[in-house]
Amino acid sequence: MSLISCQGISKIYKMGEVEIKALNNVSVEISKSQSISFIGPSGSGKTTMLNLFGVLDKPTSGTLKVIGTDISKLNYVERAKFRGEHLGFIFQNFNLIPVLTVYENVEYPLIMVKSIPPKERKEKVLSLLDAVGMLDQKDKLINQISGGQKQRVAIARSLTTDPKIVLADEPTANLDHESAYKVMSLMKRLSREIGTTFIFSTHDPKIVKEVDITYTIEDGVLVNREERNN
Repeated sequence: MSLISCQGISKIYKMGEVEIKALNNVSVEISKSQSISFIGPSGSGKTTMLNLFGVLDKPTSGTLKVIGTDISKLNYVERAKFRGEHLGFIFQNFNLIPVLTVYENVEYPLIMVKSIPPKERKEKVLSLLDAVGMLDQKDKLINQISGGQKQRVAIARSLTTDPKIVLADEPTANLDHESAYKVMSLMKRLSREIGTTFIFSTHDPKIVKEVDITYTIEDGVLVNREERNN
């Protein structure tokens, strides 16, 4: 069974009397433990695609199933619960809490979403920080680390609730090329080691060489699929 299955999905936004078709008859199948990128210019529809996969929105038409669940049948509360149980998110501006340490930022979702004993919570956080190479920075405040390190912390935080899918919209936009390459390599490694599927969007085709499959999207239409044997 595909982790994400979308068949002929379209998304139309209405702005007054004007209809904007953000996605047009898109079909995609995504499996477990894959790293996937959607590339294309601004306004191409790639962010809309991630919003649908992230259960933040519903398609206007077509069928979208995420982890076997028909998203169109979920109400607002059910979608929020589904996201908390199954999905992780990485933001281009990191969205870390500046008054908390690296450790506390990664721990935060476990406190908010799950009732986990303190000892188990600590083991989980330390393990994730070790996996992203930030264990030695755990006691630093967010403004004391670099942009690349912040993104590593954001990746660790996105994995705390053991999501099956992590979605990242322009996750390397605020990083230099070397940091972006390291972050991409890290996400690819983690997808293979822990079985999480990473799906992200980007403007920069140079960094997509690190992922398993790249989809090119233009004007809401998938125009190309490229698979790599990295």
